Amino acid sequence: MTFGLDTIGAGLVFADSLEALRTALEKQGDGGTAVVQAPPGTGKTTLVPPLVANLVSVRHHGQSRVVVTQPRRVAARSAARRLSVLDGSRLGGRVGFTVRGESRTSKDTVVEFVTPGILLRRLLSDPGLEGVHGVVLDEVHERGLETDLLVGMLAEVSELRGDLTLVAMSATLDAQRFAALLGASASDGGRPAPVVDCPSALHPLDVEWVPAPAHRMDERGVARSFLDHVAATAATAHAAALAGNPDVDALVFLPGAREVSDVAARLRGRVRGVEVLELHGQIAPEAQDRAVSGRKPGDLPRIIVSTALAESSLTVPGVRLVIDSGLSREPRRDASRGMSGLVTVSCSKASAEQRAGRAARQGPGKVVRCYDQQAFAAAPDHQTAEISVADLTGAALLLACWGSPAGQGLSLPSTPPRAAMDDAVEVLRELGAVSAEGTITELGKALARVPADPRLARALLDGAAVVGTRATAETVALVAGDLRPAGADLSALLANLRRGSGPDARRFAEEAGRMEAIARQVGTAVVHPSPESAVMAGEAAGFVVALAFPDRIARRVPEGNSYLLTSGTRAGLPAGSPLTGHEWLAVAEVSRAQGRDAAGTGAVIRSAAPLSGDLAVAAAPELLVDAVRAQFSERRVTAKRERKLGAIVLSSTPVRPSAGEGRHAVAEALAKAGLAMIGWTGPADTLRRRLALLHRELGQPWPDVREAALLAGVEEWLAPELEALAGVTATNGIDLTDALRRLLPWPEAARLEALAPERLEVPSGSRVRIDYPEVPDGGTDSDGGRPVVAVKLQECFGLDRTPRLVDGRVPVLFHLLSPAGRPLAVTDDLASFWSGPYSQVRAEMRGRYPKHPWPEDPWTAPATAKTKNRM
Repeated sequence: MTFGLDTIGAGLVFADSLEALRTALEKQGDGGTAVVQAPPGTGKTTLVPPLVANLVSVRHHGQSRVVVTQPRRVAARSAARRLSVLDGSRLGGRVGFTVRGESRTSKDTVVEFVTPGILLRRLLSDPGLEGVHGVVLDEVHERGLETDLLVGMLAEVSELRGDLTLVAMSATLDAQRFAALLGASASDGGRPAPVVDCPSALHPLDVEWVPAPAHRMDERGVARSFLDHVAATAATAHAAALAGNPDVDALVFLPGAREVSDVAARLRGRVRGVEVLELHGQIAPEAQDRAVSGRKPGDLPRIIVSTALAESSLTVPGVRLVIDSGLSREPRRDASRGMSGLVTVSCSKASAEQRAGRAARQGPGKVVRCYDQQAFAAAPDHQTAEISVADLTGAALLLACWGSPAGQGLSLPSTPPRAAMDDAVEVLRELGAVSAEGTITELGKALARVPADPRLARALLDGAAVVGTRATAETVALVAGDLRPAGADLSALLANLRRGSGPDARRFAEEAGRMEAIARQVGTAVVHPSPESAVMAGEAAGFVVALAFPDRIARRVPEGNSYLLTSGTRAGLPAGSPLTGHEWLAVAEVSRAQGRDAAGTGAVIRSAAPLSGDLAVAAAPELLVDAVRAQFSERRVTAKRERKLGAIVLSSTPVRPSAGEGRHAVAEALAKAGLAMIGWTGPADTLRRRLALLHRELGQPWPDVREAALLAGVEEWLAPELEALAGVTATNGIDLTDALRRLLPWPEAARLEALAPERLEVPSGSRVRIDYPEVPDGGTDSDGGRPVVAVKLQECFGLDRTPRLVDGRVPVLFHLLSPAGRPLAVTDDLASFWSGPYSQVRAEMRGRYPKHPWPEDPWTAPATAKTKNRM
């Protein structure tokens, strides 16, 4: 039985584009690919899946499932519910959905809405997608990491399976990118997949700019004054709209759940006779469904305060007014501090337009932007692709399971950043999930079955043997979920959920049960030794978190209210956190503060649980180091025996450094301060310059004496001097000349004076010092100048050929000076100088210096350093 598209599509704009999509897919025969480009609210999510289902049903002579991805759980549930209502069937029958922790499907399900993560794991367990003949990827323009991976992986499946119909849908004008990817493996020669466009169906839209009097962001994040401005603007605008139309609902966009709750609370204190609803990922499914459902007769007018959930993947009925903060949350990875998380940024122009469009889907509408036109003009055109800025550990595991380590050979909408992917693969190697070559291991396959970060998945397996399967599963389920603990206290939230009976507690219990079942199926893979002391009940969560994120084990810094993580990052707790004062914490989430956190570190702990020092060591034995640390400062070497857990010092005892430790300490100091810490004497500097010229012109075996090269081998060529430095009270007593001579190659060193002499004898008999060019420490061997001889002009009479160094490769540059030592000419071609410019110099100088010879014929005149009277 096929879907009745005429009934389902009644009143939907995309109904006019259905025939174009049908034709594009039918022309390709069995299977086929296409890209749909249609603005939000046109009905593509409602109409395209049943169209694809009808096509594949005819081709395969019976029921065949079509899987449709939605970027969020609430969108998957809402889309399934809407299609089932329009189809006149029960939810879970012909139309169903599967999201994390909830599934409404049956053997009769034809169209199944899922989140991208669900489909990714199905692909790993069944790469051929048996029983599925159609896939629709919705909202690909959002550039979510999992959706990007699906684009690449499903393009390969489509190439191998000629009977799979694959459609990608975008709400913005970037369809060509996806058309090229989906068409690259097509059987018709790799031409781009056809793009089916649907024009916007917006009614007239009024845009009003109401910028806040102060900045939207302050040192703590989104400014409270700005949230008050958004609430006041929303209340005023909605009251004005209701005066003209009592059926107007308002939709307010804010960047995150915290801001949504804040503004919703402010609105409830301001408005009367209006229902204020929240919409974000942390509220119960029932509350989400209520917010996206239409208003029933007799219901109060509504103000729905939402995150980006309602931007494109959900249509909220009745909305004619949009209040836009112009802010959004995007993932960011801070590689230098080992952190990743969401940061608040200005939303893109495309996002702002989609938000505004929500007000004009069902009639004339209005958007009020709580920022100015300059801020809009400065915003990026599109949202940043998540793959470009997020932690890629989970993605790297999925790619390794797919047979494309680090994404090799897989065409993706954006190439993963090399550094981020390398870091992710290294984490997987440490977990034992991939081999040295990056290929998946059996343990890696097991970890991929756990719907959580690979580090949490490993902790699920390792922790079960120490603190029990249930306790471990509860901790992993909580950390992997959407709930965020008040005051960062993860243990308190865990205890409340265990005792609770509300929707959050039920969802938590279900997810923990699922994790427990997975742990029992996969088995344990214990690699960490059991702690010497028993794990107390209150420390079980902390121990599991520490197993997952050993680089985030933290110890309180004595001199302040901050914590030092084993990674070396400092972070503070939120003000008033119940965890304040605990000596040790296992941190589940840490992120950059928008400005400075309460402890002044620039990073804030969002979720953590206490643990003891013994458990910290037991959870991260690979980070434990016991070594002598010597350092050279204030002109002397000191040493301590330190026992450290990563960057955290557990104990420190002064000891007497050995000679080798002293040399190494001085070498480290030199690496930081450079050889200028010792200083170059005149003879040492001259010898270094001569060697630099020889290395530049002849290469090896003449040594590279640039700073970086010298420092790289400093403990070898400078060993005696390092030992001397470790025992002297001043660095100015060390001469590097002898050290440089130890670098001379033999037997070539015997030719040093012939190749690059220290002095040059001129016709007057004087031996003039050659000024060699400075060593180009910041550049390459080709940098640098020429060897220079500065000499009085009269001393060079009769010198008809310019001397050349390094076996004739490098001409000497002469600075010919007046009797007073002032420059008269610069030349590396003496013959040309005597033949030409000399006559002009003679004419100008003979009157000024009459006591010195200025012969008409410099070729035959005797060279001299004396005056006429003394010749």
